[in-house]
Amino acid sequence: MTHSDNRDRTRGLDSGGPPTPLCIVAVPVRNEVDRIGPCLRALAAQEGIAADGFGIVLFLNNCTDGTAEAVATLVPDLDVQVRVVARDFAGAQAGWARREAMEAAAGWLEETGSDGAILTTDADSRVPPDWVARNLAALAQGADAVAGTVALDAAEAARLPDALHARGRREGAYEALLVALESLIDPVAHDPWPRHATRSGASLAVRLPAYRAAGGMPALALGEDRAFVAALLRADARVRHAPGLVVVTSGRLDGRAPGGCADTMRQRCAVPETPCDPRLEPLTRALFRYAWRRRLRSLHGAGRLARTGAWAPWLRVPPAEARRIAGLPTLGAVLAAVEAASPLLAPRPLRPRALPRHILAARLLLAGLRRGGQGWRRLVAPKSGRAEALASLPTLGRASEEAGNA
Repeated sequence: MTHSDNRDRTRGLDSGGPPTPLCIVAVPVRNEVDRIGPCLRALAAQEGIAADGFGIVLFLNNCTDGTAEAVATLVPDLDVQVRVVARDFAGAQAGWARREAMEAAAGWLEETGSDGAILTTDADSRVPPDWVARNLAALAQGADAVAGTVALDAAEAARLPDALHARGRREGAYEALLVALESLIDPVAHDPWPRHATRSGASLAVRLPAYRAAGGMPALALGEDRAFVAALLRADARVRHAPGLVVVTSGRLDGRAPGGCADTMRQRCAVPETPCDPRLEPLTRALFRYAWRRRLRSLHGAGRLARTGAWAPWLRVPPAEARRIAGLPTLGAVLAAVEAASPLLAPRPLRPRALPRHILAARLLLAGLRRGGQGWRRLVAPKSGRAEALASLPTLGRASEEAGNA
């Protein structure tokens, strides 16, 4: 990579010395001359926190469309501290830019002696007026990190094909059902229902110590936000998936990050049967995963994980790998390693045409479990074969039969 430009400009509100911020918002920016204004104005209009209680880092990555000039015009009129870092690197990508933005935010906190939080969003997104305050409230309630959800800009979404919207509704419905089932089968105290499964760089917050413990934002070409949350979970960080935190983001098909959301939507328009996101897996496989997570969590809490015969053979994890996993320092690392090692837990995403029958089955099963059904427990019963255990789940056989006739 070649480095051709490195500008770091800071605007503070108080010439007597910079205040100690509660949090810093990190925003990676690439050629967003038309969207950076709404993004910055939304951030500057935050309610429930003093203007000098937080700051903004704008990391301008290879901007060539006038974004830098637009930022230079906007920043002096904002009643919030802003630092602008502009760099040009050959071969730069979105994950690297987000990491650089968050590292700059972390450095800002550390230089002021603050152990506060880093928040991040995207330059093509608009946060709600209480976004900062609600993230800080969730952290104050015990979370180490907070993940929000996203909604497409209504005007841009209206220009997308109806088929894409229909698929999105089906995927959203199935994901919500899976999250509800997971919250019943494998409840987590710090992330109770209602919750969601979105892990997007458009709305993330993390305490500075947790950020450092997880190794920081990974500089990946694609999926850096999900990889970062996975690293937090491996470190046993308490991640809250807050359903009320909704950020409006672009619904365009000409995205700035190769392989990102815009590319995904464009591919789905061109190839409607493109597989769903990996987390939208077949219902029986999802239930098996949730039940075993609960079982492993229980074994770990009881100090019995080293008795690998209680879990490894049933998940087809080789003995040597099972012993290594049992020695890992955190529960999060154990869960991630087991899922990586077990062929029964390998991701298997659905095809869109399969969504209707899985949605129906999940709805019937969820209703049964909420009435007190506990058939899912047989998924981890050592004397039960997996097929037998799945067949014994309440309402699942009926749901499958009805879904096949739908």
